[in-house]
Amino acid sequence: MKWDFERKKNLLVAKIFGEVDHHFAGALREEIDRQVINSGAKGLILDFSGVDMMDSSGIGIIMGRCRLMESMGGHLCVTGANEPIRKIILLSGLGKLVGVCDSIEKAEKILNTTNEIA
Repeated sequence: MKWDFERKKNLLVAKIFGEVDHHFAGALREEIDRQVINSGAKGLILDFSGVDMMDSSGIGIIMGRCRLMESMGGHLCVTGANEPIRKIILLSGLGKLVGVCDSIEKAEKILNTTNEIA
């Protein structure tokens, strides 16, 4: 697993690649939190377009980052999830807590509107 971050105004995009499982979840969680806190971002986009597989630790990553963003007055969107991952997100109820979008551009529009940071 690897990841990359891109800053877009008050938004932070975390591009995740590989498998999101319990082996790497802790390191990913720590790095996302560090990037969010250091950037002061009001919107976080977790881009799963490079993710092949996600186990239950991925649910924890999404839920925890949702709480982090809420504590900072911000919001979270998930983008690019393949059909099995999207199904996990929706069946777990996370779809009611976070935005689930097909593209980073759609997530940016939602977060910019939600956060009034356009």
